[in-house]
Amino acid sequence: MDDKQIIDLYWKRSETAISETDKKYGRYCHYIAYNILYDEEDSRECVNDTYLKAWEAMPPHRPNRLVTFLGKIARNISLNRYKYNNADKRSAGQVPLVLEELQECIPSAVSTEQVIDDLSLADIFNQFLSGLSEERRNIFMRRYWYLNSVKEIARDFEMSESKVKMSLLRSRNELKQLLEGEGIAL
Repeated sequence: MDDKQIIDLYWKRSETAISETDKKYGRYCHYIAYNILYDEEDSRECVNDTYLKAWEAMPPHRPNRLVTFLGKIARNISLNRYKYNNADKRSAGQVPLVLEELQECIPSAVSTEQVIDDLSLADIFNQFLSGLSEERRNIFMRRYWYLNSVKEIARDFEMSESKVKMSLLRSRNELKQLLEGEGIAL
């Protein structure tokens, strides 16, 4: 079933929408959740919560790309679960590492709210991503969107870990320069 048909099922309030979504995007949503949580049960719950949020959002919202819409929901729910699970303890997962790596090139919440709205920041980020080579863009997204470890990325791209780290460092530096050039306080 194609995305338009699945979205139409949501709009008709047909419960079949959930099962069709699970068939087509269940593994994708689970992949996102598991890379954040590293816990099967929590990941399954986040995927189910993703379907519930999609059900609640459609209608009135009609997403242009269902895969992106579901991925964003799954990622946000999983990150919230991660924060809840790790509120008082330090974790060995990828989230703290990723946040630490991006610390120098992510605007602070206070200054971002004062200087630029979220849509402008998204446009700048999309401009940054489109300027990267396909390989560097894929490495960057695997690390900072899907939260894969450097080791996993190196294995999947058949390159050394040091090459992956260097690619990520250069990409972060370019992102930082772009944001500073746009006048966004870091």
